[in-house]
Amino acid sequence: MPSHKIHWQNLPASALPSTPDLLPEWDRLNADRGDLPFMTAAAVCCALQVFGSGTERLLIGRDAGKVIAMLMVVPSGSFQWRTFQPSQLPLGVWVAAKHLTTTSIARSVLHGPLGLCLGFSMTQVDPLLAPQDTDQSDTKHMDYIDTGWIDIAGTFEDYWAERGKNLRQNMRKQRNKLAAEGTHIYMRTLTAPDDMAGAIARYGVLESSGWKASEGTAIHPDNPQGQFYIQLLQNAAKHGEAVVYEYFFNEKTVALNLCIHRSGTLVVLKTTYDETIKNYSPAFLLSQDEVEQVFEQGTIKRLEYYGRMMEWHTRWTENKRTLYHLTCYRWAWLKNLAERRHKKTEESSAPPATIESSPSSTTSSVSESSS
Repeated sequence: MPSHKIHWQNLPASALPSTPDLLPEWDRLNADRGDLPFMTAAAVCCALQVFGSGTERLLIGRDAGKVIAMLMVVPSGSFQWRTFQPSQLPLGVWVAAKHLTTTSIARSVLHGPLGLCLGFSMTQVDPLLAPQDTDQSDTKHMDYIDTGWIDIAGTFEDYWAERGKNLRQNMRKQRNKLAAEGTHIYMRTLTAPDDMAGAIARYGVLESSGWKASEGTAIHPDNPQGQFYIQLLQNAAKHGEAVVYEYFFNEKTVALNLCIHRSGTLVVLKTTYDETIKNYSPAFLLSQDEVEQVFEQGTIKRLEYYGRMMEWHTRWTENKRTLYHLTCYRWAWLKNLAERRHKKTEESSAPPATIESSPSSTTSSVSESSS
């Protein structure tokens, strides 16, 4: 059933940056649920400015006159909406009072401020901030990706001793080899607003020399991605919440991590390295020195990756959790229809069965191999 506790206001998304009273309300709600450094009002306004299409709407939910929820939403089909989320942001863009569940928010939005809305989706939700509910007749949760994090507790020496033997030996081997070759290796940290544009330019040079260049996804200071990260990091740096970790072989930049932090959480936004010298593991050398510094400084309690957990992440942490999507349907039969269509699409796109993949041949091969 729709919630009647939240009274919604539907405004153009441009109302957030242009209405001074709304900015602290957004930041207050963000602080109430995770205080994410990439979900501040400044970060969201930056994303809207660079990646917005003009169709985005700002939904403001109030209870007894107090703002308890704010969402950036965008049309996603006929009578369908979802949270605004360019690929550069790890989660869908919304903030809400901690007592509200994602199901209650989605259901209230669906029946409230968007007119006839058949489906509303909240994309890439972090269960750490909004635990996943049980599916109901009108809601569907879908696992998206696993993501990892490092708890910064105790000493770096203890943390490092718990890493795999191969990782520890490889790092020692690479450092010894570079020292023997006379290569001076070191890490530099950049935190000043004036340093961010240059860091993005050097990041773009490295990324453009690798596989992303051929796919057209590399950062460049003049493309939208580059403009976004420059603005995001400059704004964060003004509040002491940006840090770029840059690694050098002699005087040459070989790896960079772009990070922002807030309330004890450091988020690694982007990472790149010089692929022409990957045999020296520059990205891993940078990660080791970065994590060691974070442990030693003592101000960060959690290092978050937020991207899809890859094999290399597992060398640095065993911690993982699953981000999810939530879709709420106006009527239960719409959910059933969507599930049938999804199943039909999966069946039609599945490759035809072959002799090798048939159940009988699998059983036969197992029997032969065990005989």
